[in-house]
Amino acid sequence: MLPIDVEGPVTAEVFTLAMTDFGPLLTGPCGPAPWLIEAGHGEHPIDTVRRLAGSAMPGLRLLHSTSWRFERGAVVLSFLVVMDESRIGEFETVPVHRVDLARSTATEAPPAIGYEQVLEHALRHLAWLAKEDEAVRVALDDRWHDLLEGYVPEPFLQLGG
Repeated sequence: MLPIDVEGPVTAEVFTLAMTDFGPLLTGPCGPAPWLIEAGHGEHPIDTVRRLAGSAMPGLRLLHSTSWRFERGAVVLSFLVVMDESRIGEFETVPVHRVDLARSTATEAPPAIGYEQVLEHALRHLAWLAKEDEAVRVALDDRWHDLLEGYVPEPFLQLGG
């Protein structure tokens, strides 16, 4: 991919998940926290994440950018990585739980966004992709599809729905 031309830092915030028989676990090189990677100038952020995640966690099954925000003086691009379950023994893990989304106004960003809320948004996005995108549908096993059935979009909730 071509590099993106953004002045200032770009941070990739990587949420690495593995599905187990007990549900999804958040894991990866930073354990049960997002892995923050500064995207190098001249390299597309998805290429950076694919290269580093593939090296640190062989068994990469899915990589998708799910959102962005401006935080700590940088553009933060959030990525969801699904890795093979057989690799999770190498990293610290924590179960993934549902949380409320960070809510904004119709014209402003939320005042604070926790990483759990970013992950919730990413899983809702993944649920949509699992129905609409053939590559995502094929990359995920039945346990993922069963889990994602519970992630339903909530349009207009912040407007009194």
